[in-house]
Amino acid sequence: MRKLHITSVKPGDVIAKSIFQENGNVLLGIGVQLTPRYIERLVQLGIDSLYIQDKHTEDIMPEDVIRDETRKEAVDAVYKTMTTLMDQPQIKRRTSAPDFGSSFQKVFREIFQDLSSRKDILVNLSSLHVLDGYLFHHAVNVAILSGVVGMAKGYNQQQMMELGIGALLFDIGMTQVPKELWTMPTELSAEERQRVQYHTEEGFNILRNQHNISVVSAHCALQHHERYNGTGYPRQLSENNIHEYARIVAIADVYDALVSPRPFRKSYSPSDATEYLFATGNTYFDLDLLKLFLQHVAIYPIASTVLLSTGHSGVVSKVNSLAVNRPTIRILTNEDGSEVASTYEIDLYDKEWMSVTIVKTL
Repeated sequence: MRKLHITSVKPGDVIAKSIFQENGNVLLGIGVQLTPRYIERLVQLGIDSLYIQDKHTEDIMPEDVIRDETRKEAVDAVYKTMTTLMDQPQIKRRTSAPDFGSSFQKVFREIFQDLSSRKDILVNLSSLHVLDGYLFHHAVNVAILSGVVGMAKGYNQQQMMELGIGALLFDIGMTQVPKELWTMPTELSAEERQRVQYHTEEGFNILRNQHNISVVSAHCALQHHERYNGTGYPRQLSENNIHEYARIVAIADVYDALVSPRPFRKSYSPSDATEYLFATGNTYFDLDLLKLFLQHVAIYPIASTVLLSTGHSGVVSKVNSLAVNRPTIRILTNEDGSEVASTYEIDLYDKEWMSVTIVKTL
């Protein structure tokens, strides 16, 4: 399969990877043939890229770091909890919601088990979802990315659970913000921005009163918008005054936000997102944690379509954990854009191809 921007797919193309609704259920499944109406509807729902079946890349299979079943269960749990809080905001004033903490312990335990079963973790977030599901799918992606960093740091099981639950629920305060504010396609006013920023304190107040959720997990909600140089909010904390869990979640939050389409902008490619993050090391983010994070993220994920400096284009067939910016590319087109007579692969890590670079993701 290969991943293409929605503007490059055409009627007759066949979906190779399911597209999910906001609650984690399948919207369009594998094997569905696209029609003009389907494509138009996907654009309306905010889907900006698709995995399609292709005879030249049928053996290329991007694999998420967690199982589809685990992801669905996690998204469903986040969706039910957050929508309940949106519909019944008075719950936040209760001492606790029944089984709130224990249910998310179970959810992250499954994520942790999936991550632990992998020998070498190089994250390739390949799940596609509608724009309205961003808040719920984003929470699960942030938990995955944060969990990878926690494992790389050698966290023990208790630390992993504290970080994981904090990451899954870091944005729970957004349930108290009017939806039109966090889905607004235009710039917010100063008053609206202040209202949105208050979600960090509201999230902390919700989590600190829940059974089986530690205060340090709740600090992921409170501090994930603090910045390493003290320019963040709500308290303008800096450096080690920000809890390490929150510093990890902050990196994961911004990365997944950048690579996701939003109402006010298109998604960034993983390579552009990682370049932005690295440029902010020890300004917005802890540089040591950032380096650890970037060691475990696929800059050019498997099945990505890329343009090379030679003018050829192709699909990423393998990634190299030793050099994440030098994957193996299956060449599909010549310099003039014509299809190659027979596909072949080049390993950009090989000395023979060291002068060749990836210009952009298509």
